[in-house]
Amino acid sequence: MERRYIITGGGTSGHINPALAIADLLKQDAAKNGDECKIIFTGRKEGLEGELVPKAGYDFRNVESLPMPYKPSFKVLKTMSANRKGRKQCLSLINDFKPDCVISTGGYVSAPLLMAAKKAGIPVMIHEANAFPGRANKLFAKGALVMTGFPNQESIFSKASKVVYTGNPVRSNMFGLTKEESRKTLGIAPDRKLVFTMGGSLGSATLTNFIFACAKKPEFADVKFVISVGKHNSVEITDDVKSLPNLEIREYIDRPDLYMSAADCSILRAGAVTCAEITATGACAIMVPYPFAAHDHQTYNANSLADKGAGIVVSDEDVKAGKLAPVLTDLLNDPERQDQIRKASLSLAIRDTGERITEAIKTSLGNNP
Repeated sequence: MERRYIITGGGTSGHINPALAIADLLKQDAAKNGDECKIIFTGRKEGLEGELVPKAGYDFRNVESLPMPYKPSFKVLKTMSANRKGRKQCLSLINDFKPDCVISTGGYVSAPLLMAAKKAGIPVMIHEANAFPGRANKLFAKGALVMTGFPNQESIFSKASKVVYTGNPVRSNMFGLTKEESRKTLGIAPDRKLVFTMGGSLGSATLTNFIFACAKKPEFADVKFVISVGKHNSVEITDDVKSLPNLEIREYIDRPDLYMSAADCSILRAGAVTCAEITATGACAIMVPYPFAAHDHQTYNANSLADKGAGIVVSDEDVKAGKLAPVLTDLLNDPERQDQIRKASLSLAIRDTGERITEAIKTSLGNNP
């Protein structure tokens, strides 16, 4: 049996990484069953997807698209013109490639393909990673299979043909880690207080400034701080900060899951994939949602965990106002609460996300080529 998919999603890594993960899952499932699987991605070559998708080894097609303005303006006309051209490009691609379905993980770059699929009568499948859905995914969900990264979204996607809670895909090696084993791997003493901080691929000035300030304070002298500042760190790293004995500064950390598992507390943003990693590793997390995320979706993500006891939410504004330090101090001095948060976090982990996604897609398509 041969299956053909066109996958779209872009603008940010939060859309692109799930799209790539789904492509990998479909290829692995096909190989396991002795089937053929052909995949093409669409997006904007100027976008991050134009870099990451070809790097991952997938065929990428550039399609014109522009974001729809949130407020009425003349930009609407320009957006509509670009998306019409993009739809025409996608209709041509659909006609040539003849996909069994198209799959979207969101972002405005997905609109032309979804419009073309609807017009051509091609099945649409959507994966919405966040607790608050993006505009494109919500707009084109009518009649589509919708797979969600967070539970209880049936009412949001009431016009979908089916809503399946799959969770968000993360690397399989993130599951099954223990605090003790992770500390041993990292060479960190069992009794050393450890705080791990990561502000996303681009870093976070708010979190970086907070950690640098904490590492200088006498009351945190017994705490080891490890921070991933990101490749585009906007905070100056002065000599006095570099010389702090309890602070380890890294540009990038390849295995953040080890640190999340090993830390007494992890201070993180609340992107959809990060939240999935928190639950997979059973991290004791303080989540600081990125305040400029579309529709403030990171706050929805963070609250979906915190409402079940699987973490603490502190706003970016409150961090800047000095309200995070006492929260961190209280948590570091309360091992029992740390354990409670870890257990709650682990209870929300979805270990079979890959199987849920591939099964939902195959079931929706049926077993006939």
